[in-house]
Amino acid sequence: MTHILVIGSGVAGLTAALDADGRPGVEVTLVTKAALGQSNTWYAQGGVAVVTSDDDSVASHVADTLAAGAGLSDDDAVEVLCAEGPGAVSQLMQRGVRFDVQDGQLARGLEAAHSHERILHAGGDATGAAIAGALIDRLLQSDVTVREDATVLDLVVADGRVTGVRLLDGTVLTADAVVLATGGAGQLYPYTTNPAVAMGDGLAMALRAGAVAADLEFYQFHPTSLAAAGNHLVSEAVRGEGAVLIDADGRRFMTDVHPDAELAPRDVVARGIAAQMAAQGGVPVRLDATALGADFLARRFPTIDAALRAQGFDWSREPIPVTPAAHYYMGGVRTDLWGRTSLPGLFAVGEVACNGLHGANRLASNSLLEGAVFGHRVVDAVLSAVGSETFDAEWAEPVEVTVTSHGESFTRADLQQLMWDAAGLTRDAESLTAALAVLDGWEAPTPTDAKSAEDANLLVVARAVVASALAREESRGGHFRSDFPAADPQRAVHSGVRVSP
Repeated sequence: MTHILVIGSGVAGLTAALDADGRPGVEVTLVTKAALGQSNTWYAQGGVAVVTSDDDSVASHVADTLAAGAGLSDDDAVEVLCAEGPGAVSQLMQRGVRFDVQDGQLARGLEAAHSHERILHAGGDATGAAIAGALIDRLLQSDVTVREDATVLDLVVADGRVTGVRLLDGTVLTADAVVLATGGAGQLYPYTTNPAVAMGDGLAMALRAGAVAADLEFYQFHPTSLAAAGNHLVSEAVRGEGAVLIDADGRRFMTDVHPDAELAPRDVVARGIAAQMAAQGGVPVRLDATALGADFLARRFPTIDAALRAQGFDWSREPIPVTPAAHYYMGGVRTDLWGRTSLPGLFAVGEVACNGLHGANRLASNSLLEGAVFGHRVVDAVLSAVGSETFDAEWAEPVEVTVTSHGESFTRADLQQLMWDAAGLTRDAESLTAALAVLDGWEAPTPTDAKSAEDANLLVVARAVVASALAREESRGGHFRSDFPAADPQRAVHSGVRVSP
């Protein structure tokens, strides 16, 4: 009997658990630190980018993904995602996911940097909830053992191999393979579209255990988060349907920034908004969707419409204030195309992993597809000799970071503000160096409850992010250095980072 332990309950973790449960001689346990539905997947709005029409092609999807990746996407990873995407989506539908249909065909939308309408959606703007809900229903009917509200503290390593995990209550769960599917780390920043559970837990655990991480300097800031309580995400699909960004005077300003205006790559739009906000004294810009009409907005974007109206905004009548917010992590635990990490016995999939797919900037709506495609592939890797323990030579030698055993205490708010100021949309050597000194002077709290465990994880990840951003002396994708504003062709390689033993 092979025991697989899956940590996390987004699309990647749920797919891996369900796929593994269907294999003979396999026992599966899925652990999540909150309720099953608490994941970035659940809150994803826009949809799933996948080729489903004759006027589109895998080659076109590949080309769009590579273009968005700013010269850093791994060609093989992109080919796997786009070629295996239709099959993965078909599997989602077989497991109960119901995508929206128009005129008897799957409804397809357009998002930034896509050359075709290929974004499948469900419930209008509730795609993530539809996917997570269907997979959770299937999970609860399976033989997978589920442990909710269980905080994982660390990986257990014996003789250089990961053999399980240790929970906050002291329980040790052993396994033949541990699959990290813990999602992103949006809570590194004070402004994020991520739910409260997105603390970088899996990444921190892997770093402490000695695994190599990659591309941690690349964080994608979503251009349009509501500039009000909760930072509610206003999907890119809204701009895809025709909404435009205007400044304090009502002028459409993105046409001066990029030929594709509001549908330029996310990093371009986010920095364009930030620059305009700075020019108008920090006042948020506005997203004008009034031309789309109340009926269309309520039908196509019911979740956003309800959230806005709950806060007193009628976006069918007046533009709404928006600001950039931390959204998606291109970096993560370094893996090959089958989810293998640098530590035997440890696998990673979804947003916590970095196989080079997204490069320096993720193409819109590729994230849910990634979880479905690689959530299936990782099970094959666990149960067979498929894949490789080696990594492409273009992965850089890891930067070493330390974890101090003594120092001053800190608050989560202090860490988040420090990261926003020094390692947010714009970085430079002076601010990054100063931030690293501050982080090195802080001591990780002893985990006595879930919050202190999360704070310890945030500190480890923050140090690795800042060190990675300091080492990359160029601007590329989601990483913008004001002191090195141009891309350097010599630096078009994936970075690496690990914690010194």
